[in-house]
Amino acid sequence: MPFAQLVVGPPGSGKSTYCDGSSFSSVSTISSFPDLATDTILTVQQFMRATGRKCSIVNLDPANDHTSYESALDIRNLVTLDEIMGEEGLGPNGGVLFALEELEENYDWLTDGLKRCGDDYVLFDCPGQVELFTHHNSLRNIFLRIQQSGYRLVTVHLTDSYTLTLPSLYISTLLLSLRSMLQLDLPSIHVLTKIDNLASYAPLPFHLEFYTEVQSLSYLLPHLAIETGKRLDAKFEKLNKTIVNLIEDFSLVGFETLAVEDRQSMMQLLRKIDRAGGFAFGGAEGTNETVWQVAVREEGVGMSVRDVQERWVDAREAFDERERELWKEEGERAREGAGDAGT
Repeated sequence: MPFAQLVVGPPGSGKSTYCDGSSFSSVSTISSFPDLATDTILTVQQFMRATGRKCSIVNLDPANDHTSYESALDIRNLVTLDEIMGEEGLGPNGGVLFALEELEENYDWLTDGLKRCGDDYVLFDCPGQVELFTHHNSLRNIFLRIQQSGYRLVTVHLTDSYTLTLPSLYISTLLLSLRSMLQLDLPSIHVLTKIDNLASYAPLPFHLEFYTEVQSLSYLLPHLAIETGKRLDAKFEKLNKTIVNLIEDFSLVGFETLAVEDRQSMMQLLRKIDRAGGFAFGGAEGTNETVWQVAVREEGVGMSVRDVQERWVDAREAFDERERELWKEEGERAREGAGDAGT
């Protein structure tokens, strides 16, 4: 039973960084995974392989001309954006939608490519046009057919944490996340990316936990009014309250956090994704542990949202300095070990 992540999100949310890779600076998991200590630039694909998981990447974005990862399958081998725009007279956005429709029509091409991946864990790098995962049906139909073929799928919806800085952006993000969940109809993990950048923005009016848990959104209404710079018309105040109530009534959206260059942050997110998709309970190469065994093992592991707040917002400089010291100590131990081995 193969497993896969569907990496979606609007432009600028960090999808390319998530799949292409970034600099991992934390030393928190080096002792557990020594292979990760030898490279400072790792892709998610390499990260999984370093932890013993076979992984393949499928690029579904015809406009993605600068993939640095090794793709097992690339939609550009089926159809190119330039061809579509030239032959159909479409712009870039329309061309991407047309390309996904072509992929849906040529689904056998995709299944043949996935068969060559065997039981590898697959990352689907999806386009950034939000229409594709909010109301356009091609991507949804493709994923449902993949699921029916035996894949266990998890949607990983990425959002830039900058959206927390403005109430209107945050509410819009919640609506987009909710709509994508209802449209794709798959297990979903919503992720606030670039969380390590929060310290460089203006202070948030609430603790980070307020935004990740998505509760008591009515407290945002006064800040939303301030953002407009003037008193809202009564009908718009009523509209804002209705939108907030709608999100709370569904009570489906919550957020994980990610600093992609931090190993501990990546490890914690992958644990969440594995549990959502069932990989943690026995993947193609897993140990088939019981639900109880995994639940006990995972209990208390990782950073809480308050820990994330302290690490990346409240005391980032102190934590960075401590990590640099640990890196130095690790390097000295490695050099001493190499010297001992040489003698």
